[in-house]
Amino acid sequence: MDLREEIIKLKEKLDVTVVAHFYQKDEVFELADIVGDSLELARRASQTDSEYIVFCGVGFMGQSVKIIAPEKRVLMPKVACCSMARMIDVAYFDENLAKLNSYGIKNEDILPITYINSSAEVKARVGQMGGLVCTSSNAFKIIEQGLKSGKKIFFVPDRCLGQNFAIKMGLKSCVLGDGTNPNDADIICYDGFCAVHQLFTPEDIDFYRAKYPDIIVAVHPECDIKVVAKADFIGSTSQLIQYIKSLPEDQKVVVGTEYNMVNRLREKNTYILSSTKPECPTMNETSLQDLYDTLKSIEDGKPTNEVFVSEDVVHWAKIALQRMFEIS
Repeated sequence: MDLREEIIKLKEKLDVTVVAHFYQKDEVFELADIVGDSLELARRASQTDSEYIVFCGVGFMGQSVKIIAPEKRVLMPKVACCSMARMIDVAYFDENLAKLNSYGIKNEDILPITYINSSAEVKARVGQMGGLVCTSSNAFKIIEQGLKSGKKIFFVPDRCLGQNFAIKMGLKSCVLGDGTNPNDADIICYDGFCAVHQLFTPEDIDFYRAKYPDIIVAVHPECDIKVVAKADFIGSTSQLIQYIKSLPEDQKVVVGTEYNMVNRLREKNTYILSSTKPECPTMNETSLQDLYDTLKSIEDGKPTNEVFVSEDVVHWAKIALQRMFEIS
């Protein structure tokens, strides 16, 4: 059986839209009706007329569709989970609030901001506290607006994103638990990170600059602050794609983000900023067989791996997202 052909037939037959994140394998990515980064996919998927959304990505992304459009039936060919999102849950969130309280910082003096890479439950907890969601492309604007509240920003779960934007804005940051006093920081970061973006080092940049003196270094802000400090361009997934595709064909560029995305950007003069293959293991769990099995389950009237989010969580998580939309 040719899985690709069978998937195409099922897509034509069913009331379904297949969406895939930029980090998915090529074989899956090429069969998607909508491609993009996490929030873009959630928004575009929620606006389709299809009853079913088959989401090729990781758990928090499928949840985001349910938050924005609870009436949609969202299925995931593989129930994979972003490692960064797994680093924080509501219990850890509250535990860290208690740590801040121990420094004399009251909850009412804290404005939580959560990166889109977090569970629906964490987004809801943030929403309950008056906080909001951000993405890597709008974090600057969200944090800037958040600071007008006069409160301490508690940024979860990616410390690198929080630190990098603090540096960009000329603000003081700390990672909670690193031994520094959070009272001295404008942005207090939770100690989470993206395992893939931690693979890139300043030494990798030095290597490429020595080999190609005119090379441009473009990285994602989930990279370590020492890597970002040496880069020529820092941007979200969509911003990196737009920037790199705008470069002259003969301009060499080395990119610090997930392998699959970089590999399909340009045929020439594009390099990956790592001596190892920086492939996201959870994003790459989804296979053609998984996609076929999910579509077949819809045809058989027994949908599998459906995403469910409670009404209360949807309510508060949607409020946190709406606050972001109003600003960005």
